[in-house]
Amino acid sequence: MGFFSWKTQDEGKTIPNQFSGLATYKVYMIDNKGNVWIEENYEGYGKFGGKDYYELLSEMNGDGPDRSRGIELAFPNFSSGGDHTEGVLYPNLFRWKEGNGTAEDWIKAYDPKGPESCEFQGYFYEQCERCGETYPDPQEYYSECPECGYDGTLDEEE
Repeated sequence: MGFFSWKTQDEGKTIPNQFSGLATYKVYMIDNKGNVWIEENYEGYGKFGGKDYYELLSEMNGDGPDRSRGIELAFPNFSSGGDHTEGVLYPNLFRWKEGNGTAEDWIKAYDPKGPESCEFQGYFYEQCERCGETYPDPQEYYSECPECGYDGTLDEEE
């Protein structure tokens, strides 16, 4: 099974997993009823605070905690979409919490569309060919490595 991830809905930033080389951060997964699961170190397999994203998606849409059903709802007819299927309620993913973090605050912040998928799958970020440093902001273009200054040109032979 491969990695997968999303972008946070409050900042639009990718959620890196712990194997990516980027620092992980606290992510709050919420449902439409104000329940919250907190993940401190995302592993890349869809679990936030011990709760599976697709199981929660299934539950939120009237089925039990069935991961396969959640995936079917997110990807109808095996589509490649997975984001914003009309009529489907999605868990939300936030980097910070609004207000004082009460259930009412989370319900107010909830968006039924849910988060966008991360095109890097939380792992496959650009890395420097020379030093292996993972670039800190995957949405930004780097003309040279911020760690070692390598610009992609061949080294001159001595």
